Amino acid sequence: MNREVIYETKGMRATDGAGVQLVRVFGNRTTDIYDPFLMFDAFDSKDKSEYEAGFPMHPHRGIETVSFLSKGEMTHRDHLGIEATIYDGEAQWLTAGSGAEHEEMPGGERILGAQLWLNLPAKDKMSASPAYHSITNKEIKEFKLEGGKLRLITGKYRNEEGWQGKYLPLDFYDIHLEANASVEIPVRDGWSAFVFTLLGDVTVGGKPISEKTAAKLGDGDGVLLETKESGAEILIYASKRLDEPVAWYGKIVMHTEAQIRQAFEDLNAGTFIKEKADYGNQ
Repeated sequence: MNREVIYETKGMRATDGAGVQLVRVFGNRTTDIYDPFLMFDAFDSKDKSEYEAGFPMHPHRGIETVSFLSKGEMTHRDHLGIEATIYDGEAQWLTAGSGAEHEEMPGGERILGAQLWLNLPAKDKMSASPAYHSITNKEIKEFKLEGGKLRLITGKYRNEEGWQGKYLPLDFYDIHLEANASVEIPVRDGWSAFVFTLLGDVTVGGKPISEKTAAKLGDGDGVLLETKESGAEILIYASKRLDEPVAWYGKIVMHTEAQIRQAFEDLNAGTFIKEKADYGNQ
């Protein structure tokens, strides 16, 4: 059964980091609707003054961040002095776990992409070791579609598997469709999933969805995507719901308010970083 759109969120212009202009699609007011997806931002600019100041060093705890670039470049640096850069079509996966500090500095003639905050299960928030991985083009499998292509950034597509994180599983597809295309994309039954229209307007499950909009999908094992007079780039994310309480302040997302207070006590005391991260597999 194909899924239908049950909720949609149109992105709004916002500023974050050191003045980066972005599109904030959803955040702390929709945690139950999009569970386990916490926050989603999109980037789309050719004006370097809108993004080159980037996101200077900042802390995270209790989440994983998945940053994807269709166009541009992004350099990750962290508290261990590790540096890694991704380019067109690549992604970065950061497990903040018990605590990480990093910065992300965008570059290139155009920045086009998105960042997802993926929640960690309560049992893993303080036991997960910080870790980082660059998902490069050589790791990303590509599949031909009728009128387009699908790139498997993480997870599984049909019987093929790509890179996957250690905690919550994530199926993440980067889909490019030509004009007047119609394709059915499998989505794992029982998983929480949403579609994001990165470029172009798309009909999702029979409902027109405008560019830079997240469309939360209902139950089913697939979704029908259709384009009209122009092509589109569509991102699909699917994972398992957690159905756990969320305590959130700034860039830290925990299970309880007491854990949030402890995180800020740790920051003030200089004890936020609990253990050395494993950044060996960049």
